Amino acid sequence: MCGRYTITVLLEEIFGRFGIEPLPYEYLPRYNVAPGQAVHAIIEHQGRRRIGTLRWGLIPSWAKDEKIGFKTINAKAETLQEKPSFRGAFQRKRCLIPADSFYEWKKTENGDKQPMRIMRKDRKIFAMAGLYDTWISPEGNKISTCTIITTPPNELVLPIHNRMPAILDPQNEALWLDRNVSDPRILSELLVPYPAEQMTVYPVNPRVGQVANDDPDCIEVWK
Repeated sequence: MCGRYTITVLLEEIFGRFGIEPLPYEYLPRYNVAPGQAVHAIIEHQGRRRIGTLRWGLIPSWAKDEKIGFKTINAKAETLQEKPSFRGAFQRKRCLIPADSFYEWKKTENGDKQPMRIMRKDRKIFAMAGLYDTWISPEGNKISTCTIITTPPNELVLPIHNRMPAILDPQNEALWLDRNVSDPRILSELLVPYPAEQMTVYPVNPRVGQVANDDPDCIEVWK
C-alpha cells in the first residue's frame, strides 16, 4: 500500500519537470500527504498537460455513494483489468501524481513500527502512476478523485513493505498520459517496480504517523 507521500519541491520545478505551461496555481510544499486529502495530479487534455487537484480515494462514476473512496486509495497493477472500480479509468483516465518521496512503516525487533522515507538517490521528483474519475453526488456536486497504482516491491522496499507505488520511467510518462492508447498489454508493461539501485531510504520522525503533522520535521532523519 502507498498511504503517505511528500511533494516538497518548488512549483516551478514541477512545471519544468513535467512540461506544464506556467500558470497561476495554488500550491504549498507537503510533507505528509494522506488519503482523503486533495493531491496534485497531471493529466493530458487536447495535447497539453494540465495540473489540478483530485481527492485521494477513487470514486467510480457509477458508485452509489462516496464511501467507496476509503477502499480505493490504491489499485494493484496486476488486477486493474479485473476490478470494476479501475477497469474503465485504466483505459481512458490516467494521470501522473508528482512526488519526491513516499513513506512506509517497517516493523522493528521490539514490535514497533518505524516510518521510513523512500526516494530517488538523487532526490529528484518522480511521477507515480494514477487513475482518476469524476463522480456526481445525488445533490449534483461533482467530485474528482484518484487512486495511486502499486506494484510488488523492489529489493530496497521488500524488507519494509510488500507493495510500493508504481513509479513511471520518465520516458514512459507521455505514453501513460496518451488517451489514444488503451491497450492494457501496452499500459501494463509500464507498471513495474522502480529500480532499487536508483533509490534510497532512511528512518524519519514517528510524528509522521499523525496526519495533522505536515511540516519539514516529518522528513528529518530519526536516530
